[in-house]
Amino acid sequence: MFKKFESSLLLLTKLLMFCLCAAVFFIIYGQKYAFLLIPTRTSIVTLGVFVIMYMAMTVIYGGFDIGKRKSKPIINSLILSVFFTDIVAHFFMCIMNVTVVHNGKFVYEYPLLLLAVYIIQVFLIVLMSYTCNDLYFSFKKPQNCIIITRPSEQTEGIIAKVGRYKKQYNITKIVYINQPDIFKEIDSADAIFFYNLSVTERNAYVEYCYHFKKDIYYSVELSDIVALSGKRVYFDDKSMIQAAVKGITFEQRVIKRLMDLAIAGLGLLITSPIFLITAICIKAEDKGPVFYKQKRATYAGRSFDVLKFRSMRTEDGSIHRSVTKDDDRITRVGRVIRKFRIDELPQLINVLKSEMSIVGPRPEMLENVEKYTRELPEFAYRNRAKAGLTGMAQIYGKYNTSPKDKLVLDLTYINQYSVWLDIKLIFRTLLVLLTPDQSTEAFEENP
Repeated sequence: MFKKFESSLLLLTKLLMFCLCAAVFFIIYGQKYAFLLIPTRTSIVTLGVFVIMYMAMTVIYGGFDIGKRKSKPIINSLILSVFFTDIVAHFFMCIMNVTVVHNGKFVYEYPLLLLAVYIIQVFLIVLMSYTCNDLYFSFKKPQNCIIITRPSEQTEGIIAKVGRYKKQYNITKIVYINQPDIFKEIDSADAIFFYNLSVTERNAYVEYCYHFKKDIYYSVELSDIVALSGKRVYFDDKSMIQAAVKGITFEQRVIKRLMDLAIAGLGLLITSPIFLITAICIKAEDKGPVFYKQKRATYAGRSFDVLKFRSMRTEDGSIHRSVTKDDDRITRVGRVIRKFRIDELPQLINVLKSEMSIVGPRPEMLENVEKYTRELPEFAYRNRAKAGLTGMAQIYGKYNTSPKDKLVLDLTYINQYSVWLDIKLIFRTLLVLLTPDQSTEAFEENP
């Protein structure tokens, strides 16, 4: 019964979450302006802005995805979505009140009331997220799944990552590609994970899973990235996929550069107090240099000196090695600034100098580029875009994400580039600050 109405119930929970957040905003401000609680021009415009912003922000951050994500990521996404929604809706309400209330004078009214609205909304988001997820998983049991792969040291990694989602997936077996009874194993599972297999290897099994309505998940290969960036075209009655490999257009480059200049300039202005405090703390700890430079790769294989706040000691000359877990080279100040990614802020200067972009592939060390390209020749394709301060690899990956997984994320960005994607990734960078351990996890040992 639950499965039959599952999609409808999940839609209702999303509508309920939106209605609660909107109701808090309008009921509280309605105590000051009664016309917000009845159909008036001001209330309709403000509600329209609230709806549009809420929808846009949930597209960027993810919505009330009960059953798909854990409660904490849902909470982090929604508190950011509601934060921006409240600010913009409140600003438009103030604009509408210029003529209605203040006789042509703009007044940014009751900001403390906006804070009260937000606190209540956050409380409701936390309460609803945990309650609805608990209810969902009390009815929906985890899917029995198998992982089809080839013998490899990387298999333990996918087992650990999928295993974190115990309420969604129950890994019953690891099946290797050469096993004779592989179709029998597929029959016994609800969901199939294809990991580290070529497109050719997995295709026959994907068709079998599709026929028997099995959920499938597969790791991404280069041909998948190209296909995902394509669009459907028709030649009479013949349907085909067009994947135009053209790179960023001239117009897109102009817009991207203007965005870089505006965001980097504003960012340096806003974070100047953080720059000063961080510099003083670094200098006070060991009297060493405040900044650290290192050669990194960028567009067309060119190199540049990336600028960062120094987070490691320099006396033993080993500062240029990749960071490892529990690395004793990291200073006390360094641990703090790395955790919250403050050490990356000086790269705004690299952006102003046009050596980097705000959004782009992760700037890799030159020796790592050489090493990874020997192992994965397609790693060189990352050079088709300028290195970025943030990006898919920086947001969705970790410091110790494997070279292939970094490549997949960076090539996905390059092949699916749009100005909207840049805006989305800039906003999503704030999620990294709410989960600082995600992007700063180090290698277990030197790569």
